[in-house]
Amino acid sequence: MNLTLFDLDGTLIDTDSDHAFGEFLVERGWADRERFRQRNDAFYADYQAGRLDQAAYIDFATAPWRERDADAALALRDAFLRERILPALHDGARALVRRHQDSGDRVAIVTATNEFITRPIADLFGVADLIALELERDAAGRVTGRIRGVPSFREGKIARVEQWLAASGHVATAFERRTVYSDSTNDLPLLEWASHPVATNPGPSLEAVAKARGWPILRLFGNFS
Repeated sequence: MNLTLFDLDGTLIDTDSDHAFGEFLVERGWADRERFRQRNDAFYADYQAGRLDQAAYIDFATAPWRERDADAALALRDAFLRERILPALHDGARALVRRHQDSGDRVAIVTATNEFITRPIADLFGVADLIALELERDAAGRVTGRIRGVPSFREGKIARVEQWLAASGHVATAFERRTVYSDSTNDLPLLEWASHPVATNPGPSLEAVAKARGWPILRLFGNFS
């Protein structure tokens, strides 16, 4: 069996779902237009630079909705999927995922974006296994604004993938081929861990690395950034 892992934002969809959800909160009046947008943009710049403080970001990003009625938050997420995510889906990305599934690969999406946002996006791709940033919840199931476990960011993606494999009695070395698709230099640790890294819709930095190392470059759509 082969193992195939996909990053999400910029790789399978041509938007950053985390940042876009923040913008959607502003548009719908759930977050202050000036202060929230300024901080959301600053956190996104830190992410692109590989220096994001995940704990601070999750506390900030979940604050506008975590105290709201759960049904209202889910309804807002559904609207976000319809209005922002569905237009960002491309047939080529869906076909790529389906091709690996049809070949019998073990397929997962591995993303630094939290599970509240990304679980329904993974469902749109027909991918059951999602390794995303997990949100801590209290005894009543409410999101606390803290992270549960290891954040799936940079080297943390490798740790989370290996935990996921171990939970089903597998180890990475048992797979004949380990393919990773990503657009971002934040995923260099996971790309280097792969036996077959694929720079997918890469930004300039990752494209330069891919060319220097002879990695294949795949363009499913234009770089959204």
